[in-house]
Amino acid sequence: MQSYTIGQAARLLGVSPDTARRWADAGRVATRRDEGGRRVIDGKDLAAFSVELARGGTGEDDAPSYTSVRNAFPGIVTAVKLGDVAAQVEIQAGPHRLVSLLTREAVEELGLEVGMEATARVKSTNVHIDRA
Repeated sequence: MQSYTIGQAARLLGVSPDTARRWADAGRVATRRDEGGRRVIDGKDLAAFSVELARGGTGEDDAPSYTSVRNAFPGIVTAVKLGDVAAQVEIQAGPHRLVSLLTREAVEELGLEVGMEATARVKSTNVHIDRA
């Protein structure tokens, strides 16, 4: 059976190795020692745990979102303008006003409304919106 080191499991789960170690220490995912003395997670256990995480079972109140976008601007939604297909969302993040153009469907799926917390994530010239 395939097994994974803590570092490999962390990469597959999209978290830091420290987070994966804390989850293992807390008994959230079973580990064992391999021949070299390293802690490893059996593939079946890791697969089951990854499904639990995908269903929102992180067990942490402020669990990070999983994204490759690193420039995050947490703030408050100040305007939502809906068109037939497209939408415009404005977020005030401290002194920064960020505007994102996205689909109406995305705004509706995220349930974005004026006054709610959200995070604008900027990568290159694109602004992504994550619901808080």
